[in-house]
Amino acid sequence: QDHWAYIAMDLARGKPLTEYLAQDQLLPIAEVYWIGLKVAEALSFAHQQNVVHCDIKPGNIIYDRDNGDVKVTDFGIAKWLDEAHTETGEIMGTPLYMAPEQLQGRPVAEQTDLFSLGATLYQLLTGEPPFSGRSIAEIQQAVLHSRPVAVRTMRTQLPASAARIVNRALKKKTSERFSSASDMAFTLNKAIIRDFKDEAKDWRLL
Repeated sequence: QDHWAYIAMDLARGKPLTEYLAQDQLLPIAEVYWIGLKVAEALSFAHQQNVVHCDIKPGNIIYDRDNGDVKVTDFGIAKWLDEAHTETGEIMGTPLYMAPEQLQGRPVAEQTDLFSLGATLYQLLTGEPPFSGRSIAEIQQAVLHSRPVAVRTMRTQLPASAARIVNRALKKKTSERFSSASDMAFTLNKAIIRDFKDEAKDWRLL
């Protein structure tokens, strides 16, 4: 307007999940499941609009502990799925959370976001990323070829469902991950009801 360009956005109250990654700042386990559920639901909606986010990570998720609101932010490098299935050669994202196909510059799909969500949940549950290295090249090799330390080895009080959900999301092949974001959301919902009954009632999942 009047030669000025500007953008207006929602005020997203809460904190980015980067605030909850240190060992002494980890969220309660049930809340991590809740965050995973709400992010998976948000991704399901995005995917239904033929949009893949391509940069799911703790810094792009805002959580308001006062009311439980979870917001997925920063669709700056998102791709239309029709293009993403065929486009190759471009590597954009954050290596610690990128799926193997992203790191290799191969076409991305809905399951690419689910890998990144799995990596985010792993770190929220354990305080450590699933893959690490002293350089981008080392991180890339770990993502492509290494298996993360089991989450229940990292944090013994985690329920068995944590290992099942995270392990499936972090499969190297897209075909071995959850079939869709709604599938992952359904699995997280079911796990909350089974493992965290009191919280499930508070969140009206029962």
